[in-house]
Order: sequence, then structure tokens, then C-alpha cells
Amino acid sequence: MQLIRQPARDLRNNSTDAERRLWRLLQRAQLARHKFRRQHPLAGYIVDFVCIPARLVIELDGGQYLDAVAYDVERTARLERLGYRVRRFWNDDVLLRTHEVLEEIWRELEGWIGAVSQGPTPPQPSPVPRD
Repeated sequence: MQLIRQPARDLRNNSTDAERRLWRLLQRAQLARHKFRRQHPLAGYIVDFVCIPARLVIELDGGQYLDAVAYDVERTARLERLGYRVRRFWNDDVLLRTHEVLEEIWRELEGWIGAVSQGPTPPQPSPVPRD
């Protein structure tokens, strides 16, 4: 575990523009009070963002993703075997369509809440802050 902490710290200190933008909106439980961690060690990997109680991993992909498809497929499969849902977004989508990305994340969180409570979730005000 210690071997992966320093690379995670390095990634947090060298975030992409898309990671910084999404983190600004996810941090401090701004998305319907769900707490996310960024560049967090999980199952031997470092995930971009994770909401541990909801078992939701958010991954952002840039141009380098096309060079690592097989690696990411195995990584996603391993995380899913551990009960995590993995959602991937392109960096450009985070930067250019931020609201839509946040809505998608919100739907994933709402799906988890509904599954946990096994009933309808009460109406909530829009959780998505506007830029």
C-alpha cells in the first residue's frame, strides 16, 4: 500500500485541467453531499475519483487512453469484481460539457441510493452547480 501512496500524491499534485475542474465540483461533498476522493489507491490501482460508500469510480481519459485500452479494460474488470461501478469520461467532455458530466455522475449516485434504500428517492433540488 505504501508503494502506491507516493505515486497517488504525485498525480494529485500534477492534475490535468479536466481533473482540476471536476475535482473543484466534487470536493467537499458538493454533489448531493457525496464525498469523493481523488487519485486514490484502490485494488492496486490509482483511480481518478472514487465515492467509496456509493462504490463509484470516475475515470477521465485523454489522448493517452487509446494507448492503454487493454490495461484499462482489465483494470475496470477488476474494480467491477470488487463491486465498484466505473464511469469513464473524456477530458474534453469535462471541460466543454461539464454540466452533462455532472448530471451523469448524479444519475449514478441516485441509482446507488435507490438500490440501497430499495425504494424511491425523495425529490431533491438540482445537485449540479452551474458554472
